[in-house]
Amino acid sequence: MLHVSQRAHYGLRAMTELAKAYGNGCLSLVEIAEVEHLSAGYLEQLAMPLRRAGLIEGTRGPHGGYSLSKPPAELTVGEVIRALEGPVAPVECLTDEYVQGSCIREPGCGSRVVWRRVQQSIDQVLDSLTLADLCATAARGEVAFIPIGDIKPIGELGRNSGTVRCAVTR
Repeated sequence: MLHVSQRAHYGLRAMTELAKAYGNGCLSLVEIAEVEHLSAGYLEQLAMPLRRAGLIEGTRGPHGGYSLSKPPAELTVGEVIRALEGPVAPVECLTDEYVQGSCIREPGCGSRVVWRRVQQSIDQVLDSLTLADLCATAARGEVAFIPIGDIKPIGELGRNSGTVRCAVTR
């Protein structure tokens, strides 16, 4: 099973809080921690890579804290995830560190194409959503926003299941 790390999940939650506050000053990590029911100490560890990636800015002082470095509509979920976790790579042979030819199965590997498509699909979804999109869907109480025109049926899940599989076609 593909699994999203706690680091990525909590980091995205923190960035969404900063997006909600964009233009209204800084938020302290304690404020974010209280709203999101997270540890402020853990958020401190997440703030460092987000700052290095240029996604957030810190301000010192009594009214200090963190703010987004760009408007929420200009920051993608993919940028946040890659700042915290690095590139998406569901298998070792798709990582940046992989040395071509180091796997004896590489020339005839039939499964690598599957994992490459999974990687590309995940990247497409992460890069198509901005922090502004997350704020808007949260404000409407929705789980996710995909325009209905972008969803196309690709076949039934199972015989007589009544469930249709769909794909996003953006």
